[in-house]
Amino acid sequence: MGQRGTPVRTTDRDPLRTLSAVHGGTQSRRHRVLSRSIRALMLAAALVAGVLTAAPAQAAAPAAINLLSSSCPTDIVQGQTSGCVTELQNLLNAHGANITVDGNFGANTLSAVKSFQASAAIGVDGRVGPITKDKLYIFSGLYPAPVDLRSASCPSDVIRGQNSGCVVELQNLLRHYGFRVEVDGDFGPATEAAVRSFQSANGLGVDGRVGPQTKAALYNLDEGPSQGLGVDLRSSACPSNIVQGQSGLCVSTLQALLNGKGQNISVDGEFGANTAAAVRAFQSSAGIGVDGQVGPQTKTALYSGTSGVPAPINLTSSSCPTDIVKGQKSGCVTELQSLLNHHGASLAVDGDFGGLTDSAVRRFQADAGLSVDGRVGPNTKSALYGVVTPPSSPPPGGGSSAILRVAQAEADAGVREGSARANSYGQSVGLSLSTSGYAWCAVFVSWVAQQTGATDYRHSYVDHWVHAAQNGTHGLSVTTSPAPGDIVAFDWDGNGDFTGGNEHIGIVRTVSGGASFTTVEGNTHAEGSSAPDGVFVRNRSTNDGYNVLFIRVR
Repeated sequence: MGQRGTPVRTTDRDPLRTLSAVHGGTQSRRHRVLSRSIRALMLAAALVAGVLTAAPAQAAAPAAINLLSSSCPTDIVQGQTSGCVTELQNLLNAHGANITVDGNFGANTLSAVKSFQASAAIGVDGRVGPITKDKLYIFSGLYPAPVDLRSASCPSDVIRGQNSGCVVELQNLLRHYGFRVEVDGDFGPATEAAVRSFQSANGLGVDGRVGPQTKAALYNLDEGPSQGLGVDLRSSACPSNIVQGQSGLCVSTLQALLNGKGQNISVDGEFGANTAAAVRAFQSSAGIGVDGQVGPQTKTALYSGTSGVPAPINLTSSSCPTDIVKGQKSGCVTELQSLLNHHGASLAVDGDFGGLTDSAVRRFQADAGLSVDGRVGPNTKSALYGVVTPPSSPPPGGGSSAILRVAQAEADAGVREGSARANSYGQSVGLSLSTSGYAWCAVFVSWVAQQTGATDYRHSYVDHWVHAAQNGTHGLSVTTSPAPGDIVAFDWDGNGDFTGGNEHIGIVRTVSGGASFTTVEGNTHAEGSSAPDGVFVRNRSTNDGYNVLFIRVR
C-alpha cells in the first residue's frame, strides 16, 4: 500500500540545549552529568550572546524537571508551582514567549501556552497535556533534525548508543505508536526497550536493532500525510477563501486559531459543520460579515492579538529581497516556511530563517532539480509557487454515474506514483506533495469525487471516509449491495477500525455476485507484481479475512 512516515514538525530556533531535557529526564544520558553550576554558566552565556531573549530566570525558581518525566503531572495547569512549570516556561521562551521564568503558572504563562497551541495547530485549552508537551519538545530545535530512517543518511541498522537525527525520527515514530520515549536523539535503554516491544507486537524478530524490517513496520502508518504541520492562513499556501468541505493543513491551523479565540472544536483538519458554525460564531463576535467562509477579513481578525510572527509577504513582491537567506526574520520568511510545509517540510512557522529552514530549502531545491545553495532566489521562488498541471482528461462532471469512468481512465493511462499526473491528485485536498512521499489512496478517491462532482467530501484519511458514510453525510452511505462506481474501504487487520496503517480505499469496478469483485485503486501495485505503485485494477474479495465496507455515493 505504500504507507509513508508522518513528517515531524520542528523549529528553526536553536536555543541552548540546557533545558531539563539535558539533565532532568528519566533516561540515562551522558549530557545529564552536567552539574547545575555548569548549566547556569551556559544559560548565562546564552543570554549574553542573545540566544535566549526571554527574561532571565528568577533565583527562587524551582529546578527544571523534564515535562515527559513521571515527576510531572499528566496535565500542567494554571495555579501550579513546580520545576515542571520552570521547564515549561523555558520551553515557551525558546519559542519567543518572553515570560518570566519563576516556576509559577500564572496568567502570563497561560497566555503563552494558548499562543503556542494556536501556532502549533493543536487544541487551544491552556492545559499542557501530552500533545502540547510533545510539540514543545519536537518544535524546540533542542535535538538534531529528524532524518528519514530509510534514507542513505541513516545506517542500515540503527542501534543503541547512537545519537543522531535518525534516532530522533525513530523516537518520534515510536511515540506515534504510543511508546512514551523521550525525543532526544539518544538511543538509550528506554528507546531500546520500546523498539523491542514494538518488534514483539508486530511479529518481528526481537533484537532491539532497527533494521530494514523494523523500519518498514514503523513507517506503516496511517493513510495520509501529517495534518499537524502549521501554515499561515494569510500565506499563498492556503486558498483565498477557506470553505466547508476542504481539509488539510490550512483547516487544522484555522481550527486551532478558532479555539484560541474561544471556540471549542476538534483540530482534525476537516472543515465540517462544527467548524463552519465556529467560524460564523467568531465572525459575529468580531463584528465582521457572517458567511462561514474564511476570507482575508476573517483571517486578519483571527491573527489579531496572537504572538508576534510576521504576517506573510509574497516572495515575488518588492517587499522581499531578491535572495532570501539564512539569518533573515520577516514576513517573507513566514511565507517561505508556509510554502515549504505545503510541499512537505516540517517547520514551525515563526518567520525566522534558521538552520532547519535552510535544510528544508536545500531539500526542496534538490527535489525540484534546482541548484542546491539554500538561497531562495527567483528560481526557487518560482518552484515554490509552481502548480502541478492537472490531467487534461477526463473532464469534470457527471456525478456518481461517472465515478468508475473517471477512475478507470486513470488506470488505463498508466498513472504511476511520483508522476506529475499522480501528484496532481493532491490538489483535491489542498496538498502539493509528491505521491512518492505519502500514502495517497484516499487522495485518489477524493480527486475522483472532485472531478465528477459526485460528492463534496474530500479527505486524505480512509477512516474519515468510513465515518462520513456511517453518519450518512455528504451524500455518502454504507451499502451491503455493492455496484460498479461505489467506493470500497479495506481494513487489512480485520478489526474494523480502518485506522493504524492497516487501511486502504478504492473504487468498485465489477461485482461477480459472490464474494469476489474488482476495483480501481490508487497507491497500489499491479496484480501479482512488485513494480512501483500507481493506479491499477485489483482483484478483491469479501471472504479473505479482512474487513470490507462499501460506500454508496448518491
